[in-house]
Amino acid sequence: MKKTIKVLSIAIVMGLCLSSCYTYTTVVGNGAQGNQQISSWNHYVIYGLAPVGVSDPQNLAGDAKDYDVTTKISFVNGLVAALTFSIYTPTTTIVTK
Repeated sequence: MKKTIKVLSIAIVMGLCLSSCYTYTTVVGNGAQGNQQISSWNHYVIYGLAPVGVSDPQNLAGDAKDYDVTTKISFVNGLVAALTFSIYTPTTTIVTK
């Protein structure tokens, strides 16, 4: 029993230490010229394999020609995915103009 608890504890600690948040940034044009941010959630199902509703960064940027697009899995996105056992896996897209 003691050995099982020890192995389980090590696995949990390794899982927490080795996990990270996914972040991907794309620069369009000359990049963001200000600090105005617009964010939107993207909706995926089945461990993020099937997109259900994905935001359009060009639509979020409006008429801006220079902006940054960041797509990430935030803490809240990860929490929602964990609570749904990754059947529903959201991400967040942030457009900075």
